[in-house]
Amino acid sequence: MNRKPTYLFVAVLFLILFTWIFSCNSNKNKDDFSEQVKVSLRDVGHQLLLTNQDSTSLILPIIEIDAFKYELSFQNKLSFEPENLVAIIKSSFKKANLSNKYRVEVINCTDKEVVYSYEIQSTEKKSIIPCKGRFLPKNCYTIEVKFIDETKNTFSNKPFLYLLIFSAFGFSFLIFNTKKQVKSIEKSDENYVLIGSFRFYPEQNKLVKETIEIPLSKKERELLEIFIANPNQVIKREVLTKKVWEDNGVFVGRSLDTYISKLRKKLKGDTSIKLTNVHGVGYKLELE
Repeated sequence: MNRKPTYLFVAVLFLILFTWIFSCNSNKNKDDFSEQVKVSLRDVGHQLLLTNQDSTSLILPIIEIDAFKYELSFQNKLSFEPENLVAIIKSSFKKANLSNKYRVEVINCTDKEVVYSYEIQSTEKKSIIPCKGRFLPKNCYTIEVKFIDETKNTFSNKPFLYLLIFSAFGFSFLIFNTKKQVKSIEKSDENYVLIGSFRFYPEQNKLVKETIEIPLSKKERELLEIFIANPNQVIKREVLTKKVWEDNGVFVGRSLDTYISKLRKKLKGDTSIKLTNVHGVGYKLELE
């Protein structure tokens, strides 16, 4: 029976599951980020109102107007110096450990014109802060803050997603590769079993590699049949001796080791096949 579709289905489920987990975590992180920004902007609004000796008027709800873009607005008119605005936003964002890459625009409520704007980058040299000393007269203003490249940089989402995708494909490859290894022992017809590059004829007590026939003794054949039935698994010494020697007369302790040694020599023509001694336990037929 061909189980490749089953393994492919498992691999696809693996990818879907991890992508879903990633998506949930990513959405949660984005929600947390958005809430942090809103709290910080309310603090910015509070500080600006205090500079106007206003401790009673309302800061209107912070609005997320676009991806990583937020709007701060006020109940009443206010005035401020751009230098104070820059310092207040910088201080508030630093306390909340927010991104240090953002663009700020002060917009006149009436004509929707940008009356002041600046941009903060990761270094002071790259930041653009014009006309800090120019006083903005009392008027209705909204302040918009856009976090720059946040979709690419926040939480390092894309590298993690790529890692998940490659992990899923790696998992699929591992499954298929493992299946292929197990399939290196398979029945090709009714007369022989394929093991690596050998054809094993149990009824005729022989191995065939290309055109070369390698005869096997009865016990060598019986041991090899046990190993073929349990590839890549450790088989205990007592299991091997019980199955091969139990009804065949006296068993000498070194007999098993002797026959294993003989099998190794007959299988050495294929380096992908190994009969490994697991010390104190038994033997294992390894297929690379």
